[in-house]
Amino acid sequence: MTINITSPVTGSAQTGFTSPTYTVATDQAPSNNSKQVVVTALGGTQTGATASSVNSPFTTTLFKPAVFRVPGVPNPSNGVIYNIANNIWRVLTRKGAIPAVNQSPRIAVFDTSITLPAGTQEYSPAEIKAGLAMHIGVLNQISASLGESVQNGTL
Repeated sequence: MTINITSPVTGSAQTGFTSPTYTVATDQAPSNNSKQVVVTALGGTQTGATASSVNSPFTTTLFKPAVFRVPGVPNPSNGVIYNIANNIWRVLTRKGAIPAVNQSPRIAVFDTSITLPAGTQEYSPAEIKAGLAMHIGVLNQISASLGESVQNGTL
């Protein structure tokens, strides 16, 4: 199965936003092992938020490993694989944001990295899916409170 981000993207709950949506278009990805979309328009009520522009980008990039690693060779005496490499996937969103009055936008980075020991996708697919389901579920559940936490510095 191939990952495709379809437009519009429905945003998660945030205090002060009503039904946020993001119209996206395919964008030039930074590498052959990635896909990227750019936010071309906003929907719903998102007062103060902006779509992507040259000086204030709003993009999401999906990365897969450039080279997939394998688990390695078991120790002949005990069958244990000591050095298991990792395969890393990333979801990276960049959003221009103004840090102070009369300042140019700076790039805020929202980064989720998924590090899997090589071979786990084959031998433990249910465990990997459960971990992803929990991780994404927690992010969805805490989206609004995480937005507030980032804003006011509390946890």
